[in-house]
Amino acid sequence: MTCKTPLQALILLAALCLAPALAAAGPRVTIPLATWTFAKGDSTTAQAPAFDDRAWERVRLPHTYNAADGADGGGYYRGPAWYRTRLVAPARKAGQRAFLEFDGAALVSEVWVNGHPVGRHAGGYAGFRFDVSDRIVAGSNLVAVRVDNASHKDVAPLGGDFTVFGGLYRPARLVMTDAVHVDMLDHGGPGVYATPSAVSADGADLSVLVRVRNDQAAPARVAVRSRLLDANGKTVATLSGSVEVAPGAVAPASLTTRVTAPRLWRGRADPYLYRLVTSVGDDTVTVPVGFRAIAVDPARGLLLNGQPYGVHGVNLFHGGRPARGLAVGDAEIDADFAILRDLGATGLRFVHFQHPRRAYENADRDGFLVWTEIPLNSVADDGPAFATNAAEQLRELIRQNYNHPSVVTWGLANELYRSDAATAKLLSGLQAVAKAEDPSRPTVLADCCKPETDPQALHTDLIGQNRYFGWYDGKPEDIGPWVEAVHAKSPDRPLAISEYGAGASVLQQEDPPRRPVAKSRWHPEQYQALFHETYWRALRDKPWLWGTFVWVGFDLASDGRDEGDRPGINDKGLVTYDRKVRKDAYYWYRANWTTAPMAYITSRRAVVRDTAAVTVKVYANVPAVSLRLNGRDLGRAPVVDHVATWPVTLAPGVNRIEVEGGGARDAVTWTLAASKVE
Repeated sequence: MTCKTPLQALILLAALCLAPALAAAGPRVTIPLATWTFAKGDSTTAQAPAFDDRAWERVRLPHTYNAADGADGGGYYRGPAWYRTRLVAPARKAGQRAFLEFDGAALVSEVWVNGHPVGRHAGGYAGFRFDVSDRIVAGSNLVAVRVDNASHKDVAPLGGDFTVFGGLYRPARLVMTDAVHVDMLDHGGPGVYATPSAVSADGADLSVLVRVRNDQAAPARVAVRSRLLDANGKTVATLSGSVEVAPGAVAPASLTTRVTAPRLWRGRADPYLYRLVTSVGDDTVTVPVGFRAIAVDPARGLLLNGQPYGVHGVNLFHGGRPARGLAVGDAEIDADFAILRDLGATGLRFVHFQHPRRAYENADRDGFLVWTEIPLNSVADDGPAFATNAAEQLRELIRQNYNHPSVVTWGLANELYRSDAATAKLLSGLQAVAKAEDPSRPTVLADCCKPETDPQALHTDLIGQNRYFGWYDGKPEDIGPWVEAVHAKSPDRPLAISEYGAGASVLQQEDPPRRPVAKSRWHPEQYQALFHETYWRALRDKPWLWGTFVWVGFDLASDGRDEGDRPGINDKGLVTYDRKVRKDAYYWYRANWTTAPMAYITSRRAVVRDTAAVTVKVYANVPAVSLRLNGRDLGRAPVVDHVATWPVTLAPGVNRIEVEGGGARDAVTWTLAASKVE
């Protein structure tokens, strides 16, 4: 055993000590691959085990090489980089298989083991696996990965208003299974697919498809067993069967049962989850099951378990953070979902690509209804290779997330700017893939920038419109008449507002605000709040809208932008990129979407005032709110449509404003300079 550095020796020794315990732990062994060496740029020899990487940076996954330049404006590195790690594998039992599993690597990845190529993956946001059984040896192995986030004309996305962060920005691991196992090469999917149908409180049918892979040299008759467990771990149903699998082949096993009186998955009110534990021999896979029925009616909107369900929420652009980009972990994703629960959202649009598995798990647990989509954004290539890649990314999206009850629709594209025969062929092909993969869920397109009757909007089952009246064009008041007219033209077409929003900097204050120029460096927070007041009032009482989604939940990295208080950021979020500040508009929606008593004084960051005469405005969800200014009671005001206001006169110097009502309280401090006293 030869180690180039003391650190490598320590890692290798620790892994060797751990290997026997892992091998004895059970038939499916998982070894995380967390520590790597890294170099930005290209190499023709970095895949070789003898390559000297002692000068490379040492990193831990998740990692991106655009953490510094991906959100500062002025361009960012889009090109190749290399990662290398020493993997210590335990001795394998006869016939045992080994797979490298990556949860996401942007944008095109090539992988070598001990100098041998084992696979290439094109697409930055889905998980993928390679069978490395013939390349991994017991003991030390060199794994090398070349990742390239440059634009590839055959790989989506080719456009989009967001930074394409390069790197191994999600976890990776080695997984070892028995020779006969639940298929590990099923487009990154779990190999087990549970489909509830005929769902009601009285009962539901459950069909389970298990893909069984036989990597033995002889055919095998394989027993397959699934147990449905409730939230307490009690078995409520058992499904069993067997399947004959030829050597080196995959065979499907279909199991069915009837579940009596299931506890339904009811969205935010009661997101009850079962677990399906499936065994193929000694190999076991667990997937979530939620019993719910979803339908979309052009007149009544989305129906959850047969009843209209108001889907309102935000577009969620993953858990990116300053100086980390998309290279975040479960803690950051969990923190985002805690904010979204507090906001009172019921639906989320996962844009503009497949999100990490933790996000789907959280949506299941929290009861959010999810629109999820592939990164076919703005621009498409007309060639067959691009169509093939888009179809594969869609297939990966569906198989990897099929079992999540939170997912209600598969998104095929966002804002394709061209509408012609080539894009029609592309969308028709994707529609066919989606229906072949999952007939139980509708498909959707997020449209914009064309007449609403454009044929491009007719390829999917559902349609969403991205509209920004009052920000890029028109006035905020235009949204109401516009959406009414669209519905009147196509009353049988289920419609959602998939994006609407306005930029806001918490560092820029103007009360009352003038309308800013969208691409300017002045985005006062107050204008965003007024924009959302107008939009929500126009959209909320239209039962035929099956969903409304604010753009966007959190500010996000878009390195090509140069607006607001700094370049490189799309600042339309209801929460800042660092998650430290929830903007005024956030509390407008919280007042509308939640019932726990709340009151929030707007314009709170306008701490220095130019005039003594000001209006105090409060967002609240209680009937009335009282106001105190510098300890003096100024009376009680009714909350009308979630807003209460008072005209007040500030005193020179520091002023304390306090509000209270229905158990909710809030306070701010504003300062009026003596020179500004009127």
